[in-house]
Amino acid sequence: MDRERRKQIVEALILAAEEPISAKRLADLVPHLTPAKAKEMVKELSAEYEESGRGFEIWEVAGGYQLRTLPDLAPYVRGLLKERALRLSRAAIETLSVVAYKQPVTRAEIEHIRGVDVGAVIRSLVERNLIRIAGHREVPGRPMVYGTTRRFLEVFGLKSLDDLPTLREIEELLPPADEPREGEGDASEASAEATPGEDAEEASAGAPAVIEIATESDPDERPPEPHEIH
Repeated sequence: MDRERRKQIVEALILAAEEPISAKRLADLVPHLTPAKAKEMVKELSAEYEESGRGFEIWEVAGGYQLRTLPDLAPYVRGLLKERALRLSRAAIETLSVVAYKQPVTRAEIEHIRGVDVGAVIRSLVERNLIRIAGHREVPGRPMVYGTTRRFLEVFGLKSLDDLPTLREIEELLPPADEPREGEGDASEASAEATPGEDAEEASAGAPAVIEIATESDPDERPPEPHEIH
């Protein structure tokens, strides 16, 4: 089997994979291919796509490679798929940020930082497969600790946690501080955060084209009760 044939197989595998596929996995599937050679072939394919003006590109994300349409083509693709944006409230973004930067972290530690009960938001993020239970803290009560998932990296287009944006960049994504926060919004509009429903199903189907940051409050968020440990 010549090199061009192996590169063709690599391209097909990246296209067919449901999740980002690693160089090691490519090497396991393609005869006489090493992870280093797989990376070289991916770079060559990326250059070929860019040179020929294709409508897609290869992203290195979540520890592997994935074909994605170009960002400026998102409106057309969205019209085809009829897919809603992955909707995250400000509370969800803040909680997800705490988990991402402080992991492994307990619910009590998240609540200490945010100053509100985060039980409903954590359940929502777990159902969306953006965070996971990463074990237990070896202290009295053995509270669960949370960490981010591979899906989190995929959704936010990160190769690894080392590529997380700075906290200043995170703040720039959030709405101004004078916009509604906990307890100030319309509870009926915020109910999707407490019961993810369709959003959770959508999040598991593939990387969304848009991550929408809502500004309303989460009705189930409340100041934490004293001595409440989970």
